[in-house]
Amino acid sequence: MASFGPIKRRKLIHNLRQAGFFGPFPGGSHEFMRKGDLRVILPNPHISDISKGLLAEILREAELSREQWEEL
Repeated sequence: MASFGPIKRRKLIHNLRQAGFFGPFPGGSHEFMRKGDLRVILPNPHISDISKGLLAEILREAELSREQWEEL
């Protein structure tokens, strides 16, 4: 079960794969993941976790609700 809060990039990718996304694929300056026509841009790897605010933005792009995210 994925909690809604700060998350490591690796765990974000894992959970997006569970939600049916494929990738990550190389893109301009950021990698991205795909699910049908949806394209979700991933933050570049860095030392700290992905913040709750950025996670909310990524989930909006992925068309996933908070409830759907927490069920993964």
